[in-house]
Amino acid sequence: MGMGRRNRRLVSEHRELRPTSNQHIEIWQGIEYVVRQLSGAGSAKVYRCPGCDQEVRPATAHVVVWPEGDEDATHRRHWHKVCWEHRDHRRSTPHRGGMPRY
Repeated sequence: MGMGRRNRRLVSEHRELRPTSNQHIEIWQGIEYVVRQLSGAGSAKVYRCPGCDQEVRPATAHVVVWPEGDEDATHRRHWHKVCWEHRDHRRSTPHRGGMPRY
């Protein structure tokens, strides 16, 4: 008898940094990440989402994610909110520059 595919929901650990903050901590692949919600209203720059390799256009609500403790912002990345939420359901494939997508 074959085993059926089970859909299981992955729950990431999540804690707020401050009660009124627009950012929180999530643990992904054993690393604590700061996740900040942005409305996109103040942005005039176009970013590239590491989840889908598409543009995050100005005035688009999205999240900025970086490892906790990354004080110089070297590893900050702008993600579409849905891409960050579904990062575990994507396969890692190389794209532009040979870097893996998440």
